Amino acid sequence: MADRFHVGDIIRMKKPHPCGSSEWEVLRTGADFRLKCMGCAHQVMVPRRLVEKNTKEIHKKA
Repeated sequence: MADRFHVGDIIRMKKPHPCGSSEWEVLRTGADFRLKCMGCAHQVMVPRRLVEKNTKEIHKKA
């Protein structure tokens, strides 16, 4: 299985964060992901299956 997510990628989720931003930066991958909100810089740990299910698009890092 090819890994779609890499550290530094910006992903757009289906639902926005309460701050209004739908974009998150991937800080850690594995069984759990550490994501940082691009709007308010809040960091959360999310299980991999939820990230894969709720991701709309991936912007690869430069």
